[in-house]
Amino acid sequence: MIGKLKGLIDSYGEDYVILDVQGVGYQVHCSSRTLQALPQAGEAATLAIETYVREDQIKLFGFRTDVEREWFRLLQTVQGVGAKVALAVLGTLGPSDLANAIALRDKAAVARTPGVGPKVAERIVSELKDKAPSFATVDPAVVQLSGAVDDRRAPQPVADAISALVNLGYGQPQAAAAVAAASRSAGDKAETAQLIRLGLKELAK
Repeated sequence: MIGKLKGLIDSYGEDYVILDVQGVGYQVHCSSRTLQALPQAGEAATLAIETYVREDQIKLFGFRTDVEREWFRLLQTVQGVGAKVALAVLGTLGPSDLANAIALRDKAAVARTPGVGPKVAERIVSELKDKAPSFATVDPAVVQLSGAVDDRRAPQPVADAISALVNLGYGQPQAAAAVAAASRSAGDKAETAQLIRLGLKELAK
């Protein structure tokens, strides 16, 4: 199995690159985000590789980092997500953005991927929610709060404050982060109006 390739960019296709490794040209399929980040033809590149072996073909998928490859594998553990959809998701969201979106239960961010509808986005977020926090860069308290809101376990004033900020036009992740910060400074017994006021101050920073 091929795990990594290092060589010169030979040429680009619509969804792949030909990587020349000591005279052998490997066709490596990549996300649009990865293709855009690779250098021009004739320049050196290194790709982490996921090798697919089927009865009728061997297919190589390339990634800039091992973390990106790990997300490619994780996404395909979700029902209805194959290699094509996984690459499309990674073309829309980088690994850290994807981890944050899943950790914050931000289904809308995942659904921005071409070919990914609300149902598949919902499955990605719900089935990978336990895997995402270790990759996410957001505050663990915000991740916890977003999960509590999604599962309807959050205190009512907190849930109402987030809902109010969302109704004002802020995204769910931003609203959850602002209310989490407001809740930390105001304490557990803060009322909805106070959390909204403090949350708006956080968003204005």
